Amino acid sequence: MTVDIRENGGALPGDFGSLFMRAIPWILVASLGAAAFYWDGLISLGAAWSRPEYSYGPLVPLITLYMTLLEIHRHPVKPDHGSRIVGFVVLGLALLVGLLGNLVEIPDIITYGFILYVGALILILAGTREGFRFWPGWLHLIFMLPLPQFIYLSVSTHLQAVSAEIGVAVIQFMGIPVLLDGTVIDLGEYKLLVAEACSGLRYLFPLFSFGWLMAVLYNGPNWHRVIIFLATIPVTILMNSFRVGMIGVLVNYFGIGHAEGFIHYFEGWVIFISCTVILYLIAWLLSRFCSFGRERPKYIIGMDYEGVLGPLRKLPSLKAGKSFVAASIIALVAGIAWQITPTPAPASIDRLPLGIFPMQVDNWQGRATILDREIEYVLGADEYLLADYKSGNENVNLLMTFYKSQTQGSGIHSPEICLPGGGWEVSKWEQKAITVGNGDQTKTINVNRAIIQRGLERQLVYFWFEQRGRQITNDFEAKFVSMWDTFNDGRSDGGLVRVVTPMKPGEAVDVADERLQSFLGGIVPQLPTYFPAIEA
Repeated sequence: MTVDIRENGGALPGDFGSLFMRAIPWILVASLGAAAFYWDGLISLGAAWSRPEYSYGPLVPLITLYMTLLEIHRHPVKPDHGSRIVGFVVLGLALLVGLLGNLVEIPDIITYGFILYVGALILILAGTREGFRFWPGWLHLIFMLPLPQFIYLSVSTHLQAVSAEIGVAVIQFMGIPVLLDGTVIDLGEYKLLVAEACSGLRYLFPLFSFGWLMAVLYNGPNWHRVIIFLATIPVTILMNSFRVGMIGVLVNYFGIGHAEGFIHYFEGWVIFISCTVILYLIAWLLSRFCSFGRERPKYIIGMDYEGVLGPLRKLPSLKAGKSFVAASIIALVAGIAWQITPTPAPASIDRLPLGIFPMQVDNWQGRATILDREIEYVLGADEYLLADYKSGNENVNLLMTFYKSQTQGSGIHSPEICLPGGGWEVSKWEQKAITVGNGDQTKTINVNRAIIQRGLERQLVYFWFEQRGRQITNDFEAKFVSMWDTFNDGRSDGGLVRVVTPMKPGEAVDVADERLQSFLGGIVPQLPTYFPAIEA
């Protein structure tokens, strides 16, 4: 960078060569290249911001802009004529990550590449030494990205359970009889479900952003800042749990209206504001009692507004430099090249729909049922089959789901996530190799196996992921295999197979194992018709 965008900026350059080297046109070129290259990720990001838990997303870039302008206002950027190699290395990595995301059709990976791209432009425009000063604002952009769906579901489910347990403790503290069944709070006359929306993520995500801003603006040592930021997690969990408990108390005394509608959302805002006040109180306590001999600062959080827009007024005088011009051209060429690259035709999948799966399997007679609408929505499958099979006095429940694509934001909903929310206590999941079929038609597959219990009920569960001819037991492996097959064969379809059998009182686990494996002997040979493998 050759112009101090705070102190300078008088007359604009007059000759055409200097005019050509001004930064604004090349920033527009770099932005156009980014829009073309990272388009699918940016569109997906906009769609994520329409969801309640990520609705704060558009504010994140604005907060980052404020943090960047504040840094320039307080410490003007000095000319840095050093090497831009680091910036170009980051640019290359950003384009590589974006290309990978485009090839495997995973928008989340594309947006990660975009964040790297922003950092690369900062390093190239300002230089390595000056550019690294802006890392807090640049890193803050991470908070505008949605979590991968399978991670989001896992975190949300665990937070639902924690919020329900602490919420019930609050209700009991108020002397109200209450029972907890999974994530259902039973008050007798009323039953409250601690749903996904009550997990606390709608507070935690924006508070991460706010806590980061507060930590950056905090006037104190770095270890204080780390504590302030990390405190957002327990503060959010405890306050959300307190909210769940108070909703139960209000419903018990004043009716179900306090668990829905305007009052419900108003309570949410009260809790969010309370969380921000608690974070500020933590900052005050650290500043007041944990200085350890340091002079007490004049202010705790430095929110400076006066003159912070000054750098924007100086922007027309900012020069690009040859490195930034080159980077902008590289980005534009990459964007154009990607846009003109022919999109491969979707791979054809020759399969039968799950809806016609036979209800007669060997000596098992089935009856199809449907999921609750809320569970069906969370499942997000393109097709599913839920059926109860019966043979004499023996019963097996079968669930199969199918996804046309597992890389476009949708994904398999693992039973490991949803079973605890239904009130089931789950023994440790283990991987087990089982052999199904008879004679020459036997096949060995790996399954996830667990015994689940709710009250006096016990059930044995098997499940695995059907992935284009593979039986996979690990969520992460299923994701990576889908990425590879998307890149290599243009397919990421697949699904889940889950079987459950109730265990009679006193029944040995080996007997239940034998029952499930006998049932699967008639199911597994038919799966390739509904979950076709990739042809060699």
